[in-house]
Amino acid sequence: MSVCQVPPCLTPGDLLWAIAPSGGLHETEKFEAGLAVWRDRGYRVQLMKGYDDRWGYLAGSDSGRRQQLTAALSDEECKGILCVRGGYGGTRLLEGWQWPTNSNKWLIGFSDITSLLWSLSRVGISGLHGPMLTTLADEPDWSVTRLFDWVERHQIEPLWGQGWGPVVAGCGGVASGRLLPGNLCVATHLLGTAAEPTLTDVILAFEDVGEAPYRLDRMLTQWRSMGKLSQVKGIALGRFSGWPAAGVEIKTGSTLSVAEVMRDRLSDLGIPVVSDLPFGHDGENAVLPVGLPVMLDADTGKLSWNR
Repeated sequence: MSVCQVPPCLTPGDLLWAIAPSGGLHETEKFEAGLAVWRDRGYRVQLMKGYDDRWGYLAGSDSGRRQQLTAALSDEECKGILCVRGGYGGTRLLEGWQWPTNSNKWLIGFSDITSLLWSLSRVGISGLHGPMLTTLADEPDWSVTRLFDWVERHQIEPLWGQGWGPVVAGCGGVASGRLLPGNLCVATHLLGTAAEPTLTDVILAFEDVGEAPYRLDRMLTQWRSMGKLSQVKGIALGRFSGWPAAGVEIKTGSTLSVAEVMRDRLSDLGIPVVSDLPFGHDGENAVLPVGLPVMLDADTGKLSWNR
């Protein structure tokens, strides 16, 4: 995986298209609030035809959602694509998909949008793992500022988490590599497909929501069994939220915690690990550029960009 190209800086007044490549829109109020953040900044955000379509859990048919993406990429005036929400469905668009030559536009989203971000990185374009239109208005001021610092000036500050070096043997030190951020579940289902990026010399950055510890265990065990984690230089962990679900009572001793699963599945890899970084669902979601060189310091808990 080579270093990805960052799209040109955005300028207020630029045209951006809002599309729904995954799940159907539910949170209309949050969606409108997210639109307002971009529009108040001065951007012309247009709603792609079909953005509010529904077909069960999907935002319309595969052909309709693929057409939204194609239309935004084909519009020469369009400088960026804002994903409405995640959910499920992005991977369905990748069957037989080829990115057009004019794909050097901003693609912003996370969660299920991992599938598109990782696929786009294969053609050398850096998408942005970050808040979608239905989540942006809930971000703290520093996170919104971070978003615009990156898309408008290509400037980004380090993130700080909990370095495993001081507390977990074999998980310290510093690693450099190209950053691949994403949702663990979605990323796991890309393994072995045409959308799987080259994993050699990368820093993986994972988050997830609503996954029981045994399911996270299953996913990480698949990565291990396929030999994928032996290729990477380091692992950065964000927020794994939504477990246990509200109202669910867990009997003592019936499960491992998320932290216990992570330590069990990752601590013997002999690579730097940093956890508790401020990205993911249900809280602050700091933007993470895809496919760019980073340094992960597991002794201090720092994730920084080599630009």
